[in-house]
Formats: sequence, structure tokens, C-alpha cells
Amino acid sequence: MASPVFFSVIFLMFVLFHQITAQGGVIFEDGYTVSTVLDGDKSNVKVNPHSILHQSPPSDAFVLLDSVASTFYTVSLPTTSNETVIKSLAGNGKPGFIDGDLASARFNKPRSFAVDFNGNVYVADMLNRAVRKITKTGVTTIAGGNSQNSGRMDGPARDASFSNNFELTFIPQRCALMVSDHGNRLVRQINLKAADCKKQSGSVLGTTSAWLLGLGLSCLLSLILGFVIRPYVFPYTGRFRSPSHVQLDTMPNESGETNFDALLRHQKRTC
Repeated sequence: MASPVFFSVIFLMFVLFHQITAQGGVIFEDGYTVSTVLDGDKSNVKVNPHSILHQSPPSDAFVLLDSVASTFYTVSLPTTSNETVIKSLAGNGKPGFIDGDLASARFNKPRSFAVDFNGNVYVADMLNRAVRKITKTGVTTIAGGNSQNSGRMDGPARDASFSNNFELTFIPQRCALMVSDHGNRLVRQINLKAADCKKQSGSVLGTTSAWLLGLGLSCLLSLILGFVIRPYVFPYTGRFRSPSHVQLDTMPNESGETNFDALLRHQKRTC
């Protein structure tokens, strides 16, 4: 019969082998740090962060979703000298289904959201089974929301239906929202308007900058060219001229007019 020592050695070897095997698939990469930039219990507005996305350039703010409170916020994360500032964006902390102005709009446990190039926010309003849009002027519904039950109907966005478990993301290359409809095990696509997918502010700024740069260069080249050719067009009186030049200037042409007289007449005509 094997002794207790033998069983103890076998047990220890088994435990050691199990630990080595469990850790064998982990390859840890150094060089990263983790820091807390927002504490929902200590901020100026108490929030329970569910997800956060950058609003859109040139803004440096973020959009934060508190799914439990069915409310969206804008967040200015701290730098070396600033504190976190949280402001309400849309929703009033009460679940519901109300479009309109930002302060009175209501959502019902939104699951995810996306932000386009112009800062518009698209919301997967989970329990309302609708896709909502938040702009600077208010909240609208762009798809679903007409059915009290889960569905999978495609077609015009007003008649479309979703499950009560879906997420979305903005794909600018397709000018669309891609929807992961988990409850229906589907991937859906919502085509957006062309204006929603354009970097309008950046394009206007780039065009204006290029126009101003071209105008400035044109003026500079004209000024330099004017200084270069001026002595040949308008000779000043203090310049030394050889007798040959004087003779040529004072010699009359076929009409009996000297070159100097012709130049004076030309200047009077252009003034």
C-alpha cells in the first residue's frame, strides 16, 4: 500500500502542473498604465457610466451614456489643470418615449450609441425598440418605435421593427448605421442622409483656407513683379542716362512725336 507521503507528493505535483497550465496562455505586454479620469460617485453630477464616445472634432468633449438613468451627458475629461465637468445632454432621468427638446426627451434603457462627424448622436433605445437621433436642436426617432412587441421587419424606417436587445455603430464609408440585432440574430443596416456623413465644418474651413492662401500668394507675386519691372516702365528722372539714350528719347517718330512725349501721353491716358 502506498504511503501518505506518496499521495501528498502526487497531489502537490498535480496542483503545480494545473497552475503552470492555467498561466501558460497569458503573454503580458508591459508599457501600459491605467488611471481613473471620472468617478461617478464624486463628480458634480452622479452618473453610472455605461459607455462613452468622443463627441466629434473640433470638440474635445465626450458623450457619456448612463443606461440605468436613461440619460446622456457631455463630459470634459480632466487635463493637468482642469477638473471633470459633466453636463446633461438629453434625457431627464426618467424612462419613457418622448421626442422633442433635449431637456424633456425620454429614453428607455438605451443600450449603445454612435456619433457621426457632425456630433449627432444615434441611440439604440433598447426597450423602446427604436433608433433615436440627438442633435443640437432636439431628439427625433429615425427608425422603429411603432411596435409594442419585438420584430424583425425591414423596409421604410418608420415601419421597421427591432428586438429589445440590439446595438449600433456608425460606418461613414457606407453612410449607414450597422445594427447588431442580438434578439433576432441579425445584422441590420440603416442608411443615413448624405448630410449626416459629411465633414461639413472641416470642408468649409479647408476651402476657405486654400482660397485665402491662393489670394495671398497672388498678391505677393504681383508686388514682387511690380518692383522688378517698374524701372523699365517708369524710369525715374534721377537716373544717369548716356547721350545715346537721350538722343533716342528726343528723336521724333514718324508722326513727329518723340518717345518721351509718347510716354507722357500714355501715362495721361491710363490715369
